[in-house]
Amino acid sequence: MQKIKKYTIVILGLLLIAISYNLFFVSYELDTGGISGLAIVIKKLFQINESLFIMICNIFLIILSYIFLGKDLTKNTLLGSLLLPLMIRVTENINKWIIIKDLDPILIAIIGGTLSGIGYGLIFKNNFTSGGTDILNQIAEKNLKIPISKSMIYIDGAIVLFGGIVLGIEKMIYSIIALLLISNLSNKTMLNINKNKVFYIQTTKYKSVTSYLTEDLKYDITIFDTLGGFTLKSQKLILCSIKSSDYYKVKTGLELIDPKIFITITENYELLNENQMVPTYKL
Repeated sequence: MQKIKKYTIVILGLLLIAISYNLFFVSYELDTGGISGLAIVIKKLFQINESLFIMICNIFLIILSYIFLGKDLTKNTLLGSLLLPLMIRVTENINKWIIIKDLDPILIAIIGGTLSGIGYGLIFKNNFTSGGTDILNQIAEKNLKIPISKSMIYIDGAIVLFGGIVLGIEKMIYSIIALLLISNLSNKTMLNINKNKVFYIQTTKYKSVTSYLTEDLKYDITIFDTLGGFTLKSQKLILCSIKSSDYYKVKTGLELIDPKIFITITENYELLNENQMVPTYKL
């Protein structure tokens, strides 16, 4: 059941990418980098169907991945590499069913980038990729020791620049906006940013704080023995991961318990074994 859910989410992500690609990027000729962005430029120059170009490139890149990255890394690119061009082919006439007219190009970039970003995030979150230049980035990292962050800038930057030359500078600017949204939202979707907050709490009323978090709010906590850097006195540091929806309630409650409380709050990118409660040790 878990595997079925995983593949369903990946397929949903690929479908979102394909729909946004045909509905926004192809229709308005926005090159957002990658093989799919390059396909739009190639279509403009040589009238080669986008899905066909993507499929041919992805098959070639799968072979390169198998040679340079090995079987284990390659198998997670197969589904996305082969299914994405098929989905793009199936949805290529979607603009006949969903008619978008006279939209400002900036809105096209924002909506398309948002949908694609969510789609890519769903794929990456389940340890798959959509193939394409992702494979080149991994090869560059493994064999040329170039960090993926830099290789993405080099490869996708060159494709977007090529698109700017062929399609025009104005469209290149909108393409960059869409690309930034895709990158940002894919990371947020993949890492569940803003799902949880982590509270690091220092207080002289740690028994009351512990009772409030564990008994009133039913949160698990971890308590550390620490040494104050200024006072050089032993202190208790309470760590607690809470839902973002409880952020203000928890913060306000803690301040009522101890007006002099010291709290550091950070984002929790991922919480493993979230539903597996461990014993809470009270002081």
